[in-house]
Amino acid sequence: MFDEVTVLAVDDDLMNLEMLGVMLSELDCRLLKAKNGQQALDLLDSEPQIDVVLLDLEMPVMDGYETIKRIKQSFTLRDIPVIVVTAGTHEVTRTLALGANDFIAKPYNPEELRLRVMNHVRSKKLSDLAKDMNSVLEAEVVKKTAALQKALDLSKEAEYEISLRLGRAAEFRDQETGLHTRRISEFSKHLALLAGMPADQCEVLKFASPLHDVGKIGIPDRILLKPGKLDQTEFEIMKLHTEIGGKILSDASRYPLIEAGSIIARQHHEKWDGSGYPAKLKGEEIQVFSRIVSIVDVFDALGSDRPYKKAFTLEKIISIMDESRGTFFDPDLLDVFLGNIESFIEIRDALKDTLEDHSMVCDIDRLV
Repeated sequence: MFDEVTVLAVDDDLMNLEMLGVMLSELDCRLLKAKNGQQALDLLDSEPQIDVVLLDLEMPVMDGYETIKRIKQSFTLRDIPVIVVTAGTHEVTRTLALGANDFIAKPYNPEELRLRVMNHVRSKKLSDLAKDMNSVLEAEVVKKTAALQKALDLSKEAEYEISLRLGRAAEFRDQETGLHTRRISEFSKHLALLAGMPADQCEVLKFASPLHDVGKIGIPDRILLKPGKLDQTEFEIMKLHTEIGGKILSDASRYPLIEAGSIIARQHHEKWDGSGYPAKLKGEEIQVFSRIVSIVDVFDALGSDRPYKKAFTLEKIISIMDESRGTFFDPDLLDVFLGNIESFIEIRDALKDTLEDHSMVCDIDRLV
């Protein structure tokens, strides 16, 4: 899938390092080993191609907490995914707050470990590709002014594709189906146009909206895929996907699409009445992109089949959403949406999930 994948395993227990090596051998990856955080940082400085770090917490010289902190504070290292390998779950909130991307509890399932590693490798490789692509395009603009428009068009198309694929990387661990990100993208642009937003902003929203749930990459499978209702502790961890997504896409002021995606990821669960999360923003404190994505995301969820439910009827969907006017949703945007509901149904019907999409969701659910 990729030319080469390099994993850094950090643990003071040599037996644990050997076990990780055996479990990851099927991935045909290059495995580097460190016995403490300081050795890990030395390897990260000398090995520029490390794709993911598997990190124990309790170690001599430098523990895992300090190691995460230093990695995420480093301009050159902070984009490397860190998966915390821990014997308990009480450290989860602290490690995620420090910037950890995921965690897996000991004793771990080998297949789960491999899936988690490859999910984060995919995200890292796609992020690197996006950065490299923009650098190449900027150089081409300087050399070939006459080809500027063509280069910009290519950049937008590529960024959109990367945005869709990053969104689908998160959905691979969730129970969303294949065309969910495409529908959210088209719905968002369409609602923005109907609301009278400038065309260039509608395009940015179209490209950025698929990134709304990218933070779910950092939510443990036991919570993300739980079939029943989450308890309060689990829900608090689930809510962190908004902040994780914001962090994944942060510090991207040079890239309007990624910067917009960061805002949407953080704010798409805020509510008009201030009862949402993570910041309890209220009314127009919530950026308009996020208010739009909130409406279309709920519409798509209610109208889609899932392994645990059937799609609601249009009448039921409209009733549920209308009851949330002025509490969950921006009332003016909701009026525009419901007043043009037929056009959104046309978009949904044109981008229906196939039986293959639903089968893949069920197969992944069984695997994890």
